Order: sequence, then structure tokens, then C-alpha cells
Amino acid sequence: VQLVESGGGFVQAGGSLRLSCAASGRIFSLEAMGWFRQAPGKEREVVAYISRGAIRKYYVDSVKGRFTISRDNDKNTVYLQMNSLKSEDTAVYYCAAGGAVGNGNPDYWGQGTQVTVSS
Repeated sequence: VQLVESGGGFVQAGGSLRLSCAASGRIFSLEAMGWFRQAPGKEREVVAYISRGAIRKYYVDSVKGRFTISRDNDKNTVYLQMNSLKSEDTAVYYCAAGGAVGNGNPDYWGQGTQVTVSS
């Protein structure tokens, strides 16, 4: 399985970004998918994850109401729409798939994409 993230970048506080993660090599629709992030000097944390049928979604408290996770199984892609960005959202964001995504133990990881929010 390969996961390739895109959509990161530099944005001012209050702005928006949409991250995408394209998956290949396995039947995408069978996997739970998630987004994690790691800020400098901090541990990697789960940001959001979505069940394989998109019925269940989870968000860490700090992003509730601002971030939205979604998936398009026809395109083998999962998205993270990030609105009202804050400087504390600055981190490397990783896409993850399969395994125990919700417990921070997915089977597969992307290479990461940098998100920088200026205050």
C-alpha cells in the first residue's frame, strides 16, 4: 500500500487548506483511514479518522468544528478540510491506513506534508 499526501503549505491564521491522500496497492474501501500530525518537539497525535464506510468519524477535541475528514472510495482518496487554522495547527500531517488507526497503530503511513500557519 502506498499513501501519498498533498495539499500542505503555508497559510495565515484563519485560513484554510485541504489535504488529500491518494492510496494505491490495496482495496481502499476496506480500510479505515486517518490523519495524524506531529509538531516540533511533540509526539505524533491522531487528528481525525474515518471508518471504511465513512459512517464513523472521530476528531481530536482541538480540531472539532474546524476540520472535516471525508473519503471518496471511487478515487481511493481521503481528505482533510482544515478551516479557521491556528498557529498551533502547524505540524507535519501524515495520512494513515488500516490496522488500528484509531489507536494510533495503523498498518501504513504516508510520507507527510508540512502545514505551517502564521499568526
